[in-house]
Amino acid sequence: MNTGTDDVTVLPRVVDYVLRHSREHPGRTALIGPDDERVSYAELAELVRRHARALWATGVRPGDRVALMAAPRPEFVVSYLATTAIGAIWLGLNPRYSARELAYVLADAAPVLVLTTLPATEREALDEAAEGLIARPIADIGSAERLRAFDEDSLTGTGDEIAVEATEASKLVDTQDPAIIVYTSGSTGKPKGALIRHSGLVRLGVVEGETWKLREPVVLCNLPINHIGCVGDLVGVPLVTGATLVLRESFDAAEVIRDVEELRISALFQIPTQLQRISAHPDFRTRDLSSLELVGWGGSPLPRASLQAYRARGVRLVSTYGLTEATSSVTYSDPDASDDDLLTTVGRPDPGMEVRLLGEDGEWTEGEGEVCVRNRTVMAGYLNRPEATDEAFTADGWLRTGDVGRLREDGNLVLVGRTKDMYKSGGYNIYPREIEQVLEDLKDVELAAVVARPDPDFHEVGVAYVQVAEGSALDDEALRSWCRERLANFKVPKEFVVLDELPLLPVGKVDKNALRARHHSTGKTHV
Repeated sequence: MNTGTDDVTVLPRVVDYVLRHSREHPGRTALIGPDDERVSYAELAELVRRHARALWATGVRPGDRVALMAAPRPEFVVSYLATTAIGAIWLGLNPRYSARELAYVLADAAPVLVLTTLPATEREALDEAAEGLIARPIADIGSAERLRAFDEDSLTGTGDEIAVEATEASKLVDTQDPAIIVYTSGSTGKPKGALIRHSGLVRLGVVEGETWKLREPVVLCNLPINHIGCVGDLVGVPLVTGATLVLRESFDAAEVIRDVEELRISALFQIPTQLQRISAHPDFRTRDLSSLELVGWGGSPLPRASLQAYRARGVRLVSTYGLTEATSSVTYSDPDASDDDLLTTVGRPDPGMEVRLLGEDGEWTEGEGEVCVRNRTVMAGYLNRPEATDEAFTADGWLRTGDVGRLREDGNLVLVGRTKDMYKSGGYNIYPREIEQVLEDLKDVELAAVVARPDPDFHEVGVAYVQVAEGSALDDEALRSWCRERLANFKVPKEFVVLDELPLLPVGKVDKNALRARHHSTGKTHV
């Protein structure tokens, strides 16, 4: 158990760090855009001030929601910082959302203003979703010129009065106020909008920045802007630490490797599947990657083959464990963590986070239980969902992560599964993550996901979906034999399905709902 001693001294908001860097290091490059345009910290601060005044002039006020549909571009960073600067709440929309998904989020969040960087030919889904839900026209800020035009149109005739009002409003924003809304993936039901505090985003930037310990930080951002990994880890950490942020609209392994060499990127914090593809790319072995100091990930383990590939290039490896609702990471791996530690644990709890384990009987335990965390920087709750907010916390204010784990004697946290993923087979509680880790230890297994299906004899049984390396001869019998040697008989899945590629959610995690949908009510699997 970690009781938490949080003495991190911070500025109130991420935007305050940007303003400080603009005064102390005005010429330092803050952003490098997809077209390699460069924005200094002084220029970024001015763009943010101007956009904040424009938002105020259009009627945006503290507590209002402002939505942006965009890929990771400089306009996205300006929009996020300016919105939060005046106390409004920023919402990122993923361009890959369907009209149905967009309509749900827009109806739930009810933004007073919707912005986009997409041209009209690429935003049909947004236009369809917004019809009847959004009172104002969608504002196009798809380039530096259009962003300036939006600001100029909004500021017409308002003069210094608007600037003073916006500045005064920014002084009243409290660090505990919500800064952004991040919608959960919805793997267990309709997405919920987690209200993320300024303090949580700042804490993430400060603590993770200190943990990364980069000499000349240049960080790549290429995750969707609706994801906490993008806004929190890949944008917040660099901006808090005064680093250079390289923005790319999507992931491409060859482009990442080229950017590392040409832009001297020093840190890659990516989804494990992305890191796998980078290390497996032919250019990874031949290009100059000497600037790359650190590779980090969260969400699931990085396979052993990938770990060894990065170690061979002299890269420091770090993993974290967290969740949107906690905002800042709950655990960090040790700087000298072994491959086995990185594969089987998620590191040690952050000393500033209180961490406890809740047993099935509702009592705190020193054994295996649901990981619960407490800190003033965790989410403020779910938008419009008071009952869901109550369910997310214990009566005395501990955030329930839904992850089941145990603390090893050395202090590292081992996750064994999800409370909602857990299934009962023949009376036994089975956690899919334990089985997935066993499968991913097998050579040629790139990714594994275990889901339950109904069974007339055992109530539920496991089905393992396995993504194998190209050209691999692994089949269901080899996978079953591997598991039987390493797991209790009742944990061995009843079916093994080898796929060329597992379905992924937009945030890079395996889409287990899609896998469950492959089953008929008879329990048979479509291969």
